[in-house]
Amino acid sequence: MSLFPPDIEELAQKLVWDFTSRGHMVSTAESCTGGLIAGALTEIAGSSAVVDRGFVTYTNDAKMDMLGVSPATLGMFGAVSKETALQMAHGALYRSRAEFTVAVTGIAGPGGGSALKPVGLVHLAAKRRCGHIIHREMHYSDIGRDQVRLATVRTAFEMLIELSQSV
Repeated sequence: MSLFPPDIEELAQKLVWDFTSRGHMVSTAESCTGGLIAGALTEIAGSSAVVDRGFVTYTNDAKMDMLGVSPATLGMFGAVSKETALQMAHGALYRSRAEFTVAVTGIAGPGGGSALKPVGLVHLAAKRRCGHIIHREMHYSDIGRDQVRLATVRTAFEMLIELSQSV
């Protein structure tokens, strides 16, 4: 029995099989998901051939220390922003041996939202070492903390699959 819903397990399985067959590795940079993306991948047998490492960077200090996110970026745009997600993805990629990375930062709730950045807002960035990058700004709305986090995992896997097939 998996810790994750069947659709997430299927996406993780697809990603692990695809990346294994191509010899690719992935790293994750996670804030609002707290390691769930890496956790879902490592639920799959054989994932050690694919998962290089995961960074859980819940605080701004962690984002700066572990991923090299600029204090100026955090000050100007905030932790939950396109700019921060892009820098998180870049930092995770270049602090790992992975060919691909995905980064997520958002507001899972139930509190912490504002008019400009409501609960359910998540920025995701997936990047490939050759330079290709995808960003998505998701508005999952206030569907509950668990559901925002799981929806983010789904979107992260879809982005990695899309990025891996785009080249």
